[in-house]
Amino acid sequence: MATFTVATLSPSSSCFFAPARYHRSLNRLSPSLLYKNWHPKLPLLKCSPSSSDSETSTTDWTFKLISGIAGTGFIETSYLTYLKLTGSGVFCPIGGGTCSDILNSDYALVFGVPLPLIGMVAYGFVAALSLQLATKENLPFGINISNAQLILLASSTSMATASAYFLYILTTTFSGSSCSYCLLSVLLSFSLFFITLKDIGLQEKYKQLGLQLFIASLVILTLNTSYSSAKSASSSSMAKIELPYFATEITTPSSPFALSLAKYLHSIGAKMYGAFWCSHCLEQKEMFGREAAKQLDYVECFPDGYRTGIKMIDACIDAKIEGFPTWIINEKVVSGELELPELAQVSGYSEPVQPS
Repeated sequence: MATFTVATLSPSSSCFFAPARYHRSLNRLSPSLLYKNWHPKLPLLKCSPSSSDSETSTTDWTFKLISGIAGTGFIETSYLTYLKLTGSGVFCPIGGGTCSDILNSDYALVFGVPLPLIGMVAYGFVAALSLQLATKENLPFGINISNAQLILLASSTSMATASAYFLYILTTTFSGSSCSYCLLSVLLSFSLFFITLKDIGLQEKYKQLGLQLFIASLVILTLNTSYSSAKSASSSSMAKIELPYFATEITTPSSPFALSLAKYLHSIGAKMYGAFWCSHCLEQKEMFGREAAKQLDYVECFPDGYRTGIKMIDACIDAKIEGFPTWIINEKVVSGELELPELAQVSGYSEPVQPS
């Protein structure tokens, strides 16, 4: 009778089974497990899932997360692009009208292209590419997964650099303003950058450091060049503007209500700040009429006319006037042209005389 020992390996699950001893008698094999007696100190090896399967699952989850974040950015920038191209007002959850001011500023254009449109294209590209990687669809132009990851890293690096640049502009040029859409875009782009960077190995990070620095420098150089060109063009156009001061004439007569309201505004120290070329300032005075307008405390911010380089008088600068007309009533700043009943309500005027 012959005896021999074998150890078996399961190829599907990478599991080792305990050795077994076989007895051959009359050309028949009858297995019996003699592991404990044969080698009592050798532990059984447990089954474990393949490491490559775990890594693939984690990578797929990362790509889906990137696709979701980029999709959110695509929706946001699509909305802002629509507002920019149609000239519609911006609903700003935090900051009031400052979102519109920023969206309509020179910083919302890069070489004449609306900034939200550029962001929409960037977010859409990242969302589409990461979704293809997550679903294992064929990548365009025959690129492989490694090159696709590098493209994602380059895209997220440029987006994060641009967001950091605009965050600096927001805190310096627009100090005191709050733009919820700008802050959301900063959060999304930096999230994309760090998630994409995390998915790349440490050695690969060092290899691509030079590429990241080059992309960041290129983005900053492009934005600086665009805004410098815009400022030069703006300065050239402003150089041609020179308006000598001229007095405006009020033609409408004053109603008793307007005259009484003007005297009341004068008595509480309310002031109207304006500029001689401002049509809304003239219309505001016309509402009061000839006689009542003379009772108003009106401050002309450019009494010597307007030309390139000239500033408002100190009284307007100290009052932080940003547009015309601007009322300061009981230390409250009210911008824009107002109807007389509105002025009466803001100022607390309670004269029984009603507008005719």
